[in-house]
Amino acid sequence: MNLSLYGYGGDWLAVDCGMMIRQDLPDNPLQVPNIHGLPALGISPRALVITHGHEDHIGAVAWLWPQWGCDIYATPLAAGLLRAKFAERGLAPDAIRVVEPGDALECGAFMLRYLPLTHSIPESCALLLNTPAHRVLHTGDWKLDPEPLIGAPVDEELFRSLAPIDLVVGDSTNAPLPGKSRSEGEVARALQRTLADCQGRVIVSCFASNLSRVLALGQAASQCGRRVSLMGRSMERMVRIARGLGYLEDFPALVPVRDLGYLPPEEVLVIATGSQGEPRAALSRLAQGSHPDFELQAGDTVIFSAKAIPGNERHIERLHHALRQRDVRILEEVHHPELHASGHAAQEELHRLYEWIKPRYLLPVHGEHRHQLAHRELAQARGIAAPVSPTNGDLIRFDDEGVTVEARHAQTPYIISQDDVRPLEGLVAPKGNSRERHGDLFLWIAVTPTDMGWSRIGRLIVDSRATSALDETSFSDWLDDTLSQLEADTLSQLRTQLQPRLMQWLSDHIRHLPTVHLQLTAAEASSCS
Repeated sequence: MNLSLYGYGGDWLAVDCGMMIRQDLPDNPLQVPNIHGLPALGISPRALVITHGHEDHIGAVAWLWPQWGCDIYATPLAAGLLRAKFAERGLAPDAIRVVEPGDALECGAFMLRYLPLTHSIPESCALLLNTPAHRVLHTGDWKLDPEPLIGAPVDEELFRSLAPIDLVVGDSTNAPLPGKSRSEGEVARALQRTLADCQGRVIVSCFASNLSRVLALGQAASQCGRRVSLMGRSMERMVRIARGLGYLEDFPALVPVRDLGYLPPEEVLVIATGSQGEPRAALSRLAQGSHPDFELQAGDTVIFSAKAIPGNERHIERLHHALRQRDVRILEEVHHPELHASGHAAQEELHRLYEWIKPRYLLPVHGEHRHQLAHRELAQARGIAAPVSPTNGDLIRFDDEGVTVEARHAQTPYIISQDDVRPLEGLVAPKGNSRERHGDLFLWIAVTPTDMGWSRIGRLIVDSRATSALDETSFSDWLDDTLSQLEADTLSQLRTQLQPRLMQWLSDHIRHLPTVHLQLTAAEASSCS
């Protein structure tokens, strides 16, 4: 959820404040960072600094910022998205301060500078944090795109001028992948070639925040003689805000969805939300024949210009099946990788950035534990010290001794429930077991579906505040065996099936049963080895 807190000399800054969707809970509620323990640690941020406008970096601001009331610094697009969120919650936007990429500002003991980097949304920036004793680069999400379509490529000389950096807090998402991420310019040309070969109507699904992709589709449509329509509230809102800021100036005039029926099929291009198989999104409504103004026909083409997010595979497969039932041609990223580009740096790009900024230390963030390990190995091969793979709730000290974990604070999950931020209740004990609870046990398990059952991926993360010790080896063996036998279509169903078995096993193997906080997260199996 990308909430980081930086402290020096009693001053604190918060960087980003995102949310995540809890796929393992009924109705998929939003989970937000747990900030309730910060006052006891003496942490009260002077400012909230936003690196870019993706939901996993700004989605919780309107929920949590009222507890701080501090200034919020964001680039124009992220600020526009935040204003819209504040309006939805009835909050005044006065605290939102607009900074331009490249700007510098002073906040207590910190001097900050916004450094433009390319990503899958415009105005993504790294943050250079200067204190009297440190020079830290917080990368945010990034890649080195030589042809980003919106905005300029990364300024190599600017980043070379920063060297040497004391500590880089770096994006690990694509650290296991060799080579470099595909450019948005390459994707634009592939989409244009693909669109020129399509006969009937074309529906392209992508993430609304990827304005470079939206722009590429609009330009390809114009070159192929197609008219463009948007479908989905998030897509319409993103394009409206971007146009208000002067982006998408070369984007063609839009046709209302209700008017598409008057156009010949070969003149129609729809850009829609719903690439992840979300049941209420525009593309799913089209696949089910429930859209009030538009109906798919045999011979139409649906292009998925987005990567499947882990955990959504079965939703997406059901969507594909529904589209095939309508005799629709499907082009998706697995068999047509040229139609999508990641927004995160692969190994070649990581090497290039570190050659420019010459960091002494790395703290790998984002991704799963295996991504952080791959990032540490890459850094260490370059002579960069990387002693820590951080976990949520870690209090990390950076001083003359290097990077060390000073304390670990258990993170009770907080979710949005009934328009309020609430702690998620722990798992209930088996029926007939009324023993008093002793402490807390936090379990974070990354899983992926298999042909038969489910499989655990990577490290089992256990944070125990229980009075009785857990035999992690025995528990891991039991968990792997149990997961392989559970037949569930979604993480929520898997959690429902696993929960009573888990509590029974703990009841049988732990003398003093703790309150158990379980989180199941989808992981990518194909990248693991």
